[in-house]
Amino acid sequence: MFPSHREREQPIFTARAHVFQIDPATKRNWLPASKHAVTVSFFYDANRSVYRIISVGGTKAIINSTITPNMTFTQTSQKFGQWADSRANTVYGLGFATEQQLQQFSDQFKEVKEAARLAREKSQEKFELTNPALNIAAPQELSEEHHSPPLLTVNGPEDKLFRSKSADTEQLKSEKERIKKMLSEGSICEINLEAELFTLQDSNAKLVAALQEANTGVEEWKKQLADYQEETERLRDQVAELEAQSRRPGPSESETRDELTQSLEELEALLKSKDEEIYNLQTKKSDIHELEKQREDSFQRLKDVETRNAELEERVKHAEQSLASSEEERERAASEVQRVIDVLDVKIYDLNELRQSLAKLIDK
Repeated sequence: MFPSHREREQPIFTARAHVFQIDPATKRNWLPASKHAVTVSFFYDANRSVYRIISVGGTKAIINSTITPNMTFTQTSQKFGQWADSRANTVYGLGFATEQQLQQFSDQFKEVKEAARLAREKSQEKFELTNPALNIAAPQELSEEHHSPPLLTVNGPEDKLFRSKSADTEQLKSEKERIKKMLSEGSICEINLEAELFTLQDSNAKLVAALQEANTGVEEWKKQLADYQEETERLRDQVAELEAQSRRPGPSESETRDELTQSLEELEALLKSKDEEIYNLQTKKSDIHELEKQREDSFQRLKDVETRNAELEERVKHAEQSLASSEEERERAASEVQRVIDVLDVKIYDLNELRQSLAKLIDK
């Protein structure tokens, strides 16, 4: 039944909005019908020529409103609109995200209302044509004067004939009204049943999904339970083993005390040896510092000698340049050069001795 219902009723416009309903107690405050924005759709039933606004939130239909020609959608603010549904005995309110969405919904409501009016007129004409018995009015063969009872012939046969036909006419009229009322009530009941069916189908799908998820959870719980049982058995075995060990005869208290005393003496001896090693290392550390200081002094002296040697080499270079500049000064400078060379030899000798002493010191 549900698939055929979905085939014959198709959405013609869909929007998203926050749904509200008027408070039935105060008729002034709005009560939210959905926590978040939900889908609100116009549906058209081609078989019955009925337009409806439907919105489903969770497992129930929060809007199931059949559009009638006397309904009016009112924009109460830039993003909020409302309409009254006398059949549902409530007032629906919709809050949109933008003014454009509200205007589109309002325009669609007007178009659907006009279409519902035309559809009702066509359905009434079609119903009256297919049910001629409901369209019987007063008999056409009666004259105008027989539309009301005659005054003179109250007890005559003409009066009985008129009253009989008038009763039949009134009975047909009442029957027509009763059938119309039954059809109207049947249409309303069918709409409500379809809404309930739509809600039940949606709820059924969610229940099936929840059942599948629950089955998956049950399998996981069974696996966890098996793991817990295995862990419990293992712990029980460990407890039994510990209890068995506790029942075994152990060493006496005196033997345990002697073992502890011996272990303590061994630890003290080991600690003493470690302290001696630390002291020796600290002593060696002080000697190393002294050697490092001597080494730095030697390097500084070597650096000074190298500096002096560089100065002497620079002087030699200047002297050689002076010798090349003038031939006349060469002879006079030769003696000076010889003197410088002698000085250099002395310095070099001193430098070699210093290097040897430094090497001896480093070897030590």
